[in-house]
Amino acid sequence: MIGPAPVYTLRNVVLRRGGRKAGFELHVSNLVVPRSEILFLNGQSGSGKSTLLDLLAGTLAPDRAEVFEMAALGRPPLDLAALWRRRRQDAFAAVRASSIGYVLQTGGLLPYLSVVENIALTARLAGRYDPGHVRELADRLGLSRLLGLRPDRLSVGERQRVAIARALAHRPDVLLADEPTASLDPPTADRVFALLVETVERFRTTAVIASHDWSRTQATGRRTIGHALRREDDVVRAYFWT
Repeated sequence: MIGPAPVYTLRNVVLRRGGRKAGFELHVSNLVVPRSEILFLNGQSGSGKSTLLDLLAGTLAPDRAEVFEMAALGRPPLDLAALWRRRRQDAFAAVRASSIGYVLQTGGLLPYLSVVENIALTARLAGRYDPGHVRELADRLGLSRLLGLRPDRLSVGERQRVAIARALAHRPDVLLADEPTASLDPPTADRVFALLVETVERFRTTAVIASHDWSRTQATGRRTIGHALRREDDVVRAYFWT
């Protein structure tokens, strides 16, 4: 029996930062992200992790791509490389709004919205607002008592948990998380990281989580994306593969 298509399939994808005289290049030789799995993306700061996540999220375009496909749940694989070549950013934006949740390093909460309004934002934009699901996420992430507060009343750890809940509120097929615990003290980081993994597992979301904390990710027993960083001909090249 043939299983479901991988969520992402990338082969020979190159992205340059800085145009023709780029000082940094990202190379993906072969990257496959299976459905309903959690993959960790390890590496030091400045090693291209955020660039790869932005590529997967569709906020950065590749300079070259032999294969770059995404198979959102219930849809045939979408040829993202072809969309970029035809400059169909609108089509990719629609996929991103419905199928991808993205946790940024800074959280990115809107300061004029309450916690519950921030969490519900992605679901409202996607036309999938479900008050029960929002409450369940808030409960799972320990946010129930904070729902009426604005972000400036929250700790850093609380803001990160709100960002995680918001990224999952529209039931995305994919969660991308960029160093979601980097700015937290170790005990808080342990709790938030465990809650993130537990929540993603419970909702069977496919996830790619970037972290420079090798010990924390290795303790989960999950697979990691291969990574190497090299300086070649005055260009820093970041290589990724599975």
